[in-house]
Amino acid sequence: MNTEKTKTESNWALEYLKSRRAYVRESYEKIAPVREKWIKKNRYFYNKLSSFLKFIIEPGKRVLLFRSELGQILENVEPSTGVGVEVCQKMVAMAKEKRPQFRFECADPESYSDPEKYDYVIFYSLGDIIDIEKAFLNARNFSTPSTRLIVINYNYLWRPLNVLAEKIGWKVPQPTQNWLNIPVIENMLHLAGYEVIKQYHQILFPVGIPAVSWFMNGVVARLPFIKNLCFIQILVAGEMTKKPEGKDYAVSVIIPCKNELGNVEGAVERMPGMGAGVEIIFCDDKSTDGTADEVRRMMKKYPEKNIRLVNGPGICKAKNVWTGFEAATGDILMILDADLTVIPEELPYFYDAIADGRGEFINGSRMIYPMQKEAMRALNIIGNKFFGLSFSYLLGQRLTDTLCGTKVLWRRDWPRVKGLLGSWGIEDRWGDYELIFGAAKLHLKIVEVPVHYLERVYGETKMTKRLTNGLVMLRMCVAAFKKFKFV
Repeated sequence: MNTEKTKTESNWALEYLKSRRAYVRESYEKIAPVREKWIKKNRYFYNKLSSFLKFIIEPGKRVLLFRSELGQILENVEPSTGVGVEVCQKMVAMAKEKRPQFRFECADPESYSDPEKYDYVIFYSLGDIIDIEKAFLNARNFSTPSTRLIVINYNYLWRPLNVLAEKIGWKVPQPTQNWLNIPVIENMLHLAGYEVIKQYHQILFPVGIPAVSWFMNGVVARLPFIKNLCFIQILVAGEMTKKPEGKDYAVSVIIPCKNELGNVEGAVERMPGMGAGVEIIFCDDKSTDGTADEVRRMMKKYPEKNIRLVNGPGICKAKNVWTGFEAATGDILMILDADLTVIPEELPYFYDAIADGRGEFINGSRMIYPMQKEAMRALNIIGNKFFGLSFSYLLGQRLTDTLCGTKVLWRRDWPRVKGLLGSWGIEDRWGDYELIFGAAKLHLKIVEVPVHYLERVYGETKMTKRLTNGLVMLRMCVAAFKKFKFV
């Protein structure tokens, strides 16, 4: 092997990458003095983008923004701590002067170093990053398992229009851009140890014209297939994580109950062991049949089991469950309906799914396996199918059963979900929709676990007034449609 030749070729390759970085940096140094003017000139576009980012990013969080320009994105997402990283020294200086409440650094996304961890790491543009995969890998240094990576990409189908707009002076000139589409970005994220949780397509018509812009971006851009033509593509990703070797998590099983005396002992006896231990919390919602006394009897009969009794507010199932969540001490929160129509023996499937990192919000689905004959009425099945399809459209991912009571999440995520309760336009007395909408809004990884659904053997169903409840659920879907689709 000709070592000298190999060394020369390696030096040449490194020099090329170095010259490419210098070209990008110099290009932005030239446009820095007029960047704010261009932002104001295209106010509609930037306001629309900022509004959407504000929707998907929780306020008051720690945010790291790559390609921060003048810091306008940081200001709009209202972080508790905001750090902007930009390759252009002039823009960094201007950003520090205009927005001193944030910290700005001049560095390449691939080599930036910071000892802090962030809730959101945003890549404002991938178009001229020299080594995107290395930049994604570097982002892991600032991430935790709950950190969300927000990647903003400009649809490459718009490339000819962008070039034309630059030539005629409608758009600020930029350095030669990378050719990227969603599958390419997804693959790079995967190689860097991330998985895409959600995709968004935004802004079909980037110019502000009254009525026309609203119709194009609020209606036409939401249509199937048409949305793929939108100018902005936003991917939300999280780390692909696995349970550390030998690590187990404590579990709190919340059992909301009202007049379920005959099911209490079965729930205790059939509760499987999971993780580092199971805490069984019966939330008695002012029962009149002696349910609370039966729980106390079980506490004496099975002292080796961690059984607790919590008094519910007697208002609705949702508030009863929230009471249990507040009282729980385990790492993982599970809901098991006291009617035991979803069998306790299948709870370990939910534990494995969340503990092994396959999901962060686990939803049970009763619509996969055949049900026992009287487990669910035909009208309820039709309603569940309808709302499953509705949620799949609203949330951008497939859900087959929205009303299965068995749902699982990390206790660390409960305060964030709790902060969104009551924000969907109508009260959810069952709590299922509040949890699903909240998980989707926070970009938790939602996965479904199939369960077997059996007939109730004791007591009566609390899901009465099916038509009234169906209308309430429909109104919640309409409210969620406005929030998720008309941002």
